[in-house]
Amino acid sequence: MKIRFLPDNIIVDAEVGEPLLEVAERAGVSIPTGCLMGSCHACEVELDNGQTICACITAVPPGRQKMTVNLSVDLDW
Repeated sequence: MKIRFLPDNIIVDAEVGEPLLEVAERAGVSIPTGCLMGSCHACEVELDNGQTICACITAVPPGRQKMTVNLSVDLDW
């Protein structure tokens, strides 16, 4: 699967089940983290379907050829 990280428009190949944070790191994309358990929401990003997820507890989903991840910066972090 191809994953595109916005706003920098960086595209990287990823495998189904691969942790999204690892994919981002391999692509040179920094996603802020806090608790690494999904409770603090520091790693919240928006997918191309409008769904907001915590990147620290999300893996690359099956059944898609491509996906866009919109990075958002929480100014409180």
